[in-house]
Amino acid sequence: MSSFFELRTYKIFPGKMDEWLNYMEKTIIPFQVSKGMVIHGSFSVNGDDETYIWIRRFKNEEHKNKLYEDVYKSSEWINEIAPVVGKLIDRDAIKVQNLKATELSIMK
Repeated sequence: MSSFFELRTYKIFPGKMDEWLNYMEKTIIPFQVSKGMVIHGSFSVNGDDETYIWIRRFKNEEHKNKLYEDVYKSSEWINEIAPVVGKLIDRDAIKVQNLKATELSIMK
């Protein structure tokens, strides 16, 4: 598989969206970028205070696996970040889709 995007949709616990957005932008995104993740977008949904969407790009499946290892197996993620994430989002409701850009897509 060549380069692709990962579209992730999260259900945020009621009343936690502002806290989630702050944590994503100040902690999670900078941490993941420091590990090599390429994040193309971070979105809340107008009129919906429980849905958060973000998009990451990977060169190929091997690249994704390496970055997952670097991020999600790190002591910082396991000991500091993951416990906070579990208080803000419903992990059982996470949806992940891999997307392939079409020829005319601006995002490549």
